[in-house]
Amino acid sequence: MLGSAPAAPGQPAPAALPRVVFIAAASAGTIAGRVDAFRAGLKGLGHVEGSTILVDYLFAGEKLDLIPALVADAMRRKPDVIVSAGPSITRALRAATGTVPIVMAFDPDPVGAGFVASLAQPGGNVTGLSSVGAQMGSKQLELLKQVMPRLRRATVIGNSGEPGNAPASQTLARDAKRLGVELTFADVRSPADIEPAFATALQSGSQAVLVLSSPMVTFHAARFAEQSLRQRLPAVFPYPDAVEAGGLMHYGVSMADLFRRAAGYVDRILRGAKPGELPVEQPSRFDLVLNLKAAQRLGIAVPADVLARADRIID
Repeated sequence: MLGSAPAAPGQPAPAALPRVVFIAAASAGTIAGRVDAFRAGLKGLGHVEGSTILVDYLFAGEKLDLIPALVADAMRRKPDVIVSAGPSITRALRAATGTVPIVMAFDPDPVGAGFVASLAQPGGNVTGLSSVGAQMGSKQLELLKQVMPRLRRATVIGNSGEPGNAPASQTLARDAKRLGVELTFADVRSPADIEPAFATALQSGSQAVLVLSSPMVTFHAARFAEQSLRQRLPAVFPYPDAVEAGGLMHYGVSMADLFRRAAGYVDRILRGAKPGELPVEQPSRFDLVLNLKAAQRLGIAVPADVLARADRIID
């Protein structure tokens, strides 16, 4: 464990460095870009890890059953602030402490999940950033409709037990009627459900797939992308990882931007701000990533206006 050097005889002891613990359910490699963004945020605010601040990074390595032990480890380190890299971590932290400040790097529905009393006045010891999960699915469906004007049937694939997915599904069902798209839903609660979900989508007559946010999509991005191509079902994904792995497109909140901004919360709390008085912020940056190789394999001609809006094109 890192610590400060002992004081020389007759000299006052140096102040202990503030300690931050960053906890993620994924492995370090899986979310390396998010970690880099958080570290860049700290650096931009003048924090030097190991010199002005201590940061411990704890990763469950895609093993959700390790989260309780990871949280217990974090509490033993007596942190000044804990950064949660996702809803499953936030939920475990909330059960473990009502006093240590917790910064959510993202959460689709922090009020609905009971993490905060309201976005404007969180109360308690949790604050951070919202990823507006309920509204994002509708925007993704609109994008699918632009790319596939004849889209009439689509399947929504997601974990029904994931916080935020229930309101997202309800919003999607309402907006799908407006767009003239009939939806079916396929539940994916474990990696073994991924392949059957895509097969079910194909059997139902769906022409495309919309994948809801969950840790599983981050952990198994390549499998989701592979099934989309194998079943020839164009898909829009909540994170760019699956597009980098061969999927068609991603539209959603910039996770790198959220993790960078999480560093700002850490900075303010270390300077004396109370987490319950720091409003939960909404996303300010959204990314569109397109994979033209996937589009070619799927027989899709991406409209020029959609191409022009893309933040990144993989070709």
